[in-house]
Amino acid sequence: MLNFPIKRNFSYAASIFGLLFVWQAASMVYHNYELFPSPVSVFLQLIQLFSYQNYITDVIASLKRVVAGFFLAGIMGVSLGIITGINRRLSYIVKPIIELLRPIPPIAWIPIAILLFGLGDLPAIFLVFLGAFFPIFSNTYLGVTHVDGRYIKAAYSLGATMKEIVLHVLIPSSLPSIFIGLKVGLGVGWMAVIAAEMVGAQSGLGYSIQMNRLLLDINKVVSGMVTIGVIGALLNLLLDEERRKLIPWNHT
Repeated sequence: MLNFPIKRNFSYAASIFGLLFVWQAASMVYHNYELFPSPVSVFLQLIQLFSYQNYITDVIASLKRVVAGFFLAGIMGVSLGIITGINRRLSYIVKPIIELLRPIPPIAWIPIAILLFGLGDLPAIFLVFLGAFFPIFSNTYLGVTHVDGRYIKAAYSLGATMKEIVLHVLIPSSLPSIFIGLKVGLGVGWMAVIAAEMVGAQSGLGYSIQMNRLLLDINKVVSGMVTIGVIGALLNLLLDEERRKLIPWNHT
């Protein structure tokens, strides 16, 4: 009998091949490769694009912005989530502000980001930060507040200090929830940087897609979309691998 990882990888491969099959069939039915390029034409276009230094530069620019914004959001979101989860009085102040700002989509902040930071990297990093911060904070807070009280009481009875309880009880117990927040935050941040680059940047994958859209080069537009999807999936896999290393007992 196949073990779980092999079956899981087979399912992943089958779903991707199924998507490519449906895409190819739809492009053949549509009969207009200029408006609906086939997977083969997009693949060939991707090979050509990655032979250009400008496209590689755009990919690197987007990744740098995502890494910077996500790193800041991770540090602040996890830290504030833990502190707020521990301090109930502070949560009464912070939570209403978070709940007020959280529903605002990152793209709605673009005009303010451009006014504050101008064009370039900073508006995109700011939007990545906003997109990633709220799910990271919310899941960290949720994880800390839902730690089994018996663990905390047991630690207290053994003479643990508050610092030791936070480091050895609250944070380890909250890691599954924290990683869910990081995973969601990374996805939202990746989407936010593309939107920001379409409006307020002169480099990046979003900027590349926008320029090709204006040139009506749909093949390059779809190639950019595929690049975004593949990189997003790879970043997600990287985060999953880190989660398995840090919390091997959790398989969600």
